[in-house]
Amino acid sequence: MRFILIIGLFCVILPGWTQKIALTGKVSDTDTGEPLPYASMAIKGKPVGTIANLQGEFDFYFEAAYRNDILVISMLGYLNYEAPVWSLLAEQPLQIRLTKSITMLEEVVVTDSLDKGGEIFRIALSRIDQNFPMQPFLMDGFYRDVKKIGGTSIALLEAAVKIYDDNYAEPRNKNKLRERVKLVEVRKSIGYDNKFTSYFGQTNLLEDLLLHNNIRYRQIEADEEFLASMTREPDSHYNGHDIFVVSTTDQFFLKVYIDKTDYSIVHLEFEMETAGDNLAIRKGMVSKYLKYTKAIDFRRYQGKMYLNYITVNSRERWHDERTDEPKFETELVQHLVINEIHADTKSRIGATEKMRSYGLQYQDYPYNKEFWASYNVLKETTLDAKIREDLEKIAPLEQQFADE
Repeated sequence: MRFILIIGLFCVILPGWTQKIALTGKVSDTDTGEPLPYASMAIKGKPVGTIANLQGEFDFYFEAAYRNDILVISMLGYLNYEAPVWSLLAEQPLQIRLTKSITMLEEVVVTDSLDKGGEIFRIALSRIDQNFPMQPFLMDGFYRDVKKIGGTSIALLEAAVKIYDDNYAEPRNKNKLRERVKLVEVRKSIGYDNKFTSYFGQTNLLEDLLLHNNIRYRQIEADEEFLASMTREPDSHYNGHDIFVVSTTDQFFLKVYIDKTDYSIVHLEFEMETAGDNLAIRKGMVSKYLKYTKAIDFRRYQGKMYLNYITVNSRERWHDERTDEPKFETELVQHLVINEIHADTKSRIGATEKMRSYGLQYQDYPYNKEFWASYNVLKETTLDAKIREDLEKIAPLEQQFADE
C-alpha cells in the first residue's frame, strides 16, 4: 500500500527571531485519504523534531542553518521518507509517496523462546539502562491540556517547557518526580476559572503526566504471570529498523513496540476500561474511571532513546457520594511533545527556576504572542474546532490568552 504526503514548505523571517524555515504539511493515505496521526518529522541526526496531529497535519519550525540537512518523516509500519530540505523549498505543495513496510512475522522454531512475547519484553526491560540516556540531558517541549465536562471543552492550557533529568536510572520512589521542569511560557483560556475545574484537582498536571512514563519510572511489574500473558504479534518497521510487537489483554490492553537490533522500547500503547474503585471525593461527589488511554513514543538520538511524545486521555464519571447516582462526566486530554534534545548537557534547572508543584494555571506568565508565533506546538486539528468553538463562547482565544 502506498501513502501520500502533501507538504507546503517555505522559508520565513519572523519578527524578533533569527531566520527560520517553516514546514507545513499533512500526512495522508493515497488510497483512502485517511490521515497518519502522530507521524514524526525531524532533521536527520539533529536534535530537533515534532509530530503531526490526529489528522496528520503539522507545522515544523527550525533554524535556517539546517537548510542543507535531511528531512526525515517516520511512522510505525512504514518506510522513512527522506529528502534534503533545500530540495523541497521550491515546490509546494509536495506530493511524496511513502511505502508501507511489508515486514512479516518471521518463522520461529517452537522451542525458540523469542516466539513468546513475554521473553522479548523481559529482555527489553532489562536493557533500559543500555538503551536510554544515562547521562544528564535537557529537552525542550510543548505541553497542552484540555478539560471537558459532558463532552464540552471548558478550559485549555498550553506551556513551553524545559525538562532536565539526570538519567534513566531506576528511581527508588516510582511515584516521585525525578525531572526538573522550567516553564518558559504559559497561556490559558479564561475557562480555568470555571467552577468545574476543581473536579480535575489542583495538582500540577504536567508533573502527573511525566510520571505516566512507565519506562522512565519502571512502573510495569513484569512478573512471570504477566509475562506469560504477552503474545507476539506480526513484526513491524520503524525508522529503518525492524520491530517486535508484543501485547497483552489479560487485565488491560498493552502493546509494546521493540527494536530488534538492541531491544530498545520505541512505542507503548495502554488502555484500561471502567474500574470500580473510587478515585477522588470532592463536594459530596465521588469519581470512577470510565476509560484511560495512553501512548508513549521514543525517538533515537546519538544512539539513545529519548521521549518523543506522551499523550494521556482519562474519562471519569462523578456520582453522588450518598446515593451513588451518576451526575456528570469529566475528560482530561494531555499532550507533551519534545521539540529539541540536548544530550550530555552541562546545563541544569536550578531549584529557584523549576515550576512549582501546584497547578500550572496559577503560575502566571504574561502572554507572549510573538514567542508562540514560531514555537513548535501540536497543530490544531479540525477535530479541535469543537474545542475552540466551546471555549470561544466567552471571547476569542487570543483575547483570553492576553486577558489572562
